[in-house]
Amino acid sequence: MEVFVKSGSPEKQRTACVVVGVFEPRRLSPAARDIDRATDGYLTKLLRRGDMEGRQGQFLMLHNIPNILPDRVLLVGLGKERDLDDHRYRDAVEKLVQHLDGTGSMEAVVYFPELHVKGREIGWKVRAATEAGTLGLYRFDQYKSKVERPRRPLRRLTFCVPRRSDLREGQAAVERGMAFANGVSQARDLANQPPNVATPMHMAEQASSLAEEWNLGLTVLDEAQMEAEGMGAFLAVGQGSVNPPRLIAMEYQGDEADTKPYVVVGKGISFDSGGISIKPASAMDEMKYDMCGAAGVFGILRAVAELELPINVVGVVAAAENLPDGKAYRPGDILTAMSGKTIEIINTDAEGRLVLADALHWVQRYEPETVIDMATLTGACIVALGKKAAGLMGNNDRLVRELTDAGDETGERAWQLPLWDEYQELLKSNFADMKNVGGREAGTITAGCFLSRFTEDYEWAHIDIAGVAWTSGDNKGATGHPVRMVSQYLAERAGG
Repeated sequence: MEVFVKSGSPEKQRTACVVVGVFEPRRLSPAARDIDRATDGYLTKLLRRGDMEGRQGQFLMLHNIPNILPDRVLLVGLGKERDLDDHRYRDAVEKLVQHLDGTGSMEAVVYFPELHVKGREIGWKVRAATEAGTLGLYRFDQYKSKVERPRRPLRRLTFCVPRRSDLREGQAAVERGMAFANGVSQARDLANQPPNVATPMHMAEQASSLAEEWNLGLTVLDEAQMEAEGMGAFLAVGQGSVNPPRLIAMEYQGDEADTKPYVVVGKGISFDSGGISIKPASAMDEMKYDMCGAAGVFGILRAVAELELPINVVGVVAAAENLPDGKAYRPGDILTAMSGKTIEIINTDAEGRLVLADALHWVQRYEPETVIDMATLTGACIVALGKKAAGLMGNNDRLVRELTDAGDETGERAWQLPLWDEYQELLKSNFADMKNVGGREAGTITAGCFLSRFTEDYEWAHIDIAGVAWTSGDNKGATGHPVRMVSQYLAERAGG
């Protein structure tokens, strides 16, 4: 779908559909009032006779309204005006686009950027609407033998801004919103692949395709090269699978070659059975989503390249498959990580931190400005925060605060958890430098503490996306979190 921005009166738009809002109870938005005046109170009369109350999620499509140019007018219920916040605004745009896609309106002009959203300016409203509208039409159906699609799908969406002076800001917002949405779609497409397709080798192939499309540098380490680097923790995770592990690095250069890059690292466990510490069968199919952190890296690099940000960014994917086999690593094993630190394995289902440990040490060679890792790391994060926020930790408060702000800006929210030294005691081992788990208490925090031992030489933040990376049930699928959060952070570092 194409997205544009313009200004102008709703009654004068030559378009298949104009979209305006109605607040509860039966209060017209500014654009709706313009149409009402041009039609001698046509909308007011409809509302008075009870055709629409304005509740959130209500729709009323009107045809052949006299004295105006649009073929149709879609009234969208927005609830109470004082309650229109970030979440309700995005949700309204997503739902209206899905509704339009089945009406035969192949194009629409939407007057939502004029609405008052608490604390948000015109650029935010256009960008958020662009993201929500584009992602509202996202589908992953490539493995279905029969796909039902609208006969006349929505192909063009135009957001109207109040003044002509808003057009430049609005156009920049559309461009950023489209780049973010395309990055999210890239991440979702990869994460939604079945695990018999999305193996570590497949991720390496996808990285090659992305690098060719967007002129990225690419490095892929195979098992022999990883062994030469001393990646004993990483290799142990993948040794029980016939699908060999890969370390993948994609390099975007938007600044001088000697400028320190921002590095993003993603956990890429293509399928996580738990290994010898095998998981229960219930919902194990969803363990294909244990590579959502890696998928996020792909999406972020896509967004950064599309926006041509004037910074250097390196995206690193730690890809492996965790299966039980005669060669699989075991509880009780002691592994030596690339850093030289030794790790006693208590639970083979705590494998993500092992591949990340070696990846996070390996990225030191880039002398990074900052390093951000993202991972579906702990079920404990879902217990702590549910499915509404990611867990966020780091060794630099400024970096954590900037990521938190970027999450608030994009709707991919995160909540900071402590990394106090007292928690490090829970990783103490009788036989090695550390254990790979700290017990039931504070599981998300002790996982972050584990990673912190491999990130002491640079500014680092860890995003635990276990609760937000995918949805279950009838709407099961990857979300693409935290592509927008991290892309926003990088855009701000680039001066945008």
